Amino acid sequence: MKIKNISAPIFHNLYRNKHYQFVPKHEPCNPDSISLLQDFVNKYSKVFVLTGAGVSTESGLPDYRSKDVGLYDRSPNRPVLFKDFVSKIEVRKRYWARNFAGWKLFSSAQPNEIHKFLSLWEQKGGIHWLVTQNVDRLHHKAGSQRITELHGTSYLVKCLSCSNLFSRDLFQVILRELNPDFNVESTEIAPDADVHLNPELTKSFNVPDCEKCGGILKPDVVFFGENVPKEKVFELYEKVEKSDAVLVLGSSLEAWYMLNLMLRVKCPPPGVMQKSGVEAGVILII
Repeated sequence: MKIKNISAPIFHNLYRNKHYQFVPKHEPCNPDSISLLQDFVNKYSKVFVLTGAGVSTESGLPDYRSKDVGLYDRSPNRPVLFKDFVSKIEVRKRYWARNFAGWKLFSSAQPNEIHKFLSLWEQKGGIHWLVTQNVDRLHHKAGSQRITELHGTSYLVKCLSCSNLFSRDLFQVILRELNPDFNVESTEIAPDADVHLNPELTKSFNVPDCEKCGGILKPDVVFFGENVPKEKVFELYEKVEKSDAVLVLGSSLEAWYMLNLMLRVKCPPPGVMQKSGVEAGVILII
């Protein structure tokens, strides 16, 4: 089932979005580009879609690397390293205090026209599978179901020692009860809700251990320096091999497993599109 006018659900509404301030500088979308995407959507029926932080900027969530508007250009804050989180209690205090302060704003983000379009396209049978590098759950909020969150999700908290897994919203309540005098809410927003705070504010922040085993509690997110589970990567290899084309949205494809996924379709260099079937490398990067 085809989508007749792709420019209507995406590009016209995109420029009216109130969160446009986090979108990096770019040229206006021209009719030729829209036509190329329209042809792509109409031609292929088992598309493997890969999305990165760039698709969430219109929802008010900045990406990491874009000039002027990305997190690294606007803030001294840097993502926590996995080895530091598991080995240093002061790092866990700092992380959870900052995450606690930023959670209300982060979790209130809503899907934009891109998320909604991908959900609609899935409902019409055009998407074989969607994999996102984002941890913001915006694809789920838009209604996507055939989806893998490659880096996990900020909306769940897990124990590193047992199988305990529960919602981040519940953990917010627990943290509030443990820190009744911590009346800090950030007006800054980050791709993973880890906002910058004065270090002095975080030193006395109380962080609970797992109620079942006493283990360390961590968001169900792949931190920097942590590996994506192998079984998840192998599952995606199978998904992409069963697809007839690949669409990449808002990702630089810098991670090694992203490049490996592209190699699975024997794709040409990034930015090049061939029109001869997935084995020859049909890929459209936007």
